[in-house]
Amino acid sequence: MFSAIARVFRTPDLRRKIAFTLAIIALYRFGAHVPAPFVDFPNVQSCLRQSAGTEGLLSLVNLFSGGALLQLSIFALGVMPYITATIIVQLLRVVIPHFEALYKEGQSGQARLTQYTRYLTIALALLQSTTLVTVARSGQLFGVTGVPECEQLLTNVAWWAQLLMIITMTAGTGLIMWFAELVTERGIGNGMSLLIFTSIAAAFPASMWAIWQSRGFEVFLLVLAIGIVVVALVVFVEQSQRRIPVQYAKRMVGRRTYGGTNTYIPIKVNMAGVVPVIFASSLLYIPALIAQFNQPQPGEQAAPWVVWISQYFTTGDHPVYMLAYFLLIVGFTYFYVAITFNPVEVADNMKKYGGFIPGIRAGRPTAEYLDYVLTRITLPGSIYLGLIALLPLIALATVGANQNFPFGGASILIIVGVGLETVKQIDAQLQQRHYEGLLR
Repeated sequence: MFSAIARVFRTPDLRRKIAFTLAIIALYRFGAHVPAPFVDFPNVQSCLRQSAGTEGLLSLVNLFSGGALLQLSIFALGVMPYITATIIVQLLRVVIPHFEALYKEGQSGQARLTQYTRYLTIALALLQSTTLVTVARSGQLFGVTGVPECEQLLTNVAWWAQLLMIITMTAGTGLIMWFAELVTERGIGNGMSLLIFTSIAAAFPASMWAIWQSRGFEVFLLVLAIGIVVVALVVFVEQSQRRIPVQYAKRMVGRRTYGGTNTYIPIKVNMAGVVPVIFASSLLYIPALIAQFNQPQPGEQAAPWVVWISQYFTTGDHPVYMLAYFLLIVGFTYFYVAITFNPVEVADNMKKYGGFIPGIRAGRPTAEYLDYVLTRITLPGSIYLGLIALLPLIALATVGANQNFPFGGASILIIVGVGLETVKQIDAQLQQRHYEGLLR
């Protein structure tokens, strides 16, 4: 193991790529702690110490930004606008035929889709930065009432000062996109995934330290042991796949023979990744957001529906919230897998190139068989996603940790997934230069 790591740093090209990636990550983390203009930094830090953080969608955005959101830094929005834009463009392929045609064009068409994603990212960053500045000005960002510091997060509330803050945060999102593309081109791994990995991993020490301080050393060790087991299970499931055998018939083109090979279609147990968790968290935050803007005036009685939402959907430790969260994740998993994997298209491509599944006729029977297998294998995948996503909520109800509990939810899925892919890319780079790679 140590000899393989030594080979990584003895390879000049690979060493330069890793050093470049680490330099970009350091710049990204530095920008996450640089406050935006007209932000009262001491008041923000005071509120961070007094509050347990936010819940719902703001908690997810703060997690993906590495804590930069609640610090109102220049990188406050983090990578969330880009993630949202990517998901929207992917979903629009089903609705807009032009997007689907661009996707099938190959590299040139996907370059156009990437450009559309960039434009949509800037638009979403403009919208989200406006919302963030408005919430910060109203003093409701941390959800702490009766604290003067949390109601005065900005040193200047003039329109031009707020406009400058919005432009700065939007430009920060554009800079993060550029960082990610630089890492993808000149570094190791997917740049945006690595920045998300860095943001989430940066919150791990603080989360574990908070558990140690609040619950003691015994609970800390218990959480650590549970975390090791959860990571091992996530690695096992993320690497699990159903391999459907495919045979290609031999065909003569001129004097050459093509085909005659055996391969397989890998269908992962968790094909949807972390997207259903993001969808479910975003959707569950909407009722709490509506109720927040319909709070009664002092001396008035709240509407029954506002009381019901505040009771069941404001905190994540209620069983009704957990059940709704779990069912939404299962539903969104089926929805997203149905969009991203088209059995009819796969069956047509196999038929076009003379491929067939042994024992299954080409064409429509192949598509029906693939759909049957996909439906069967998505069920345990969706249940697995729901259980992993519930771990932070269970920890919130039992251990008393906040919803940024490190070993569960979107955080552990992203960290394990990105970590595995990055190690595989380093291994592939080593195998190009040596007989042995990083993995054995």
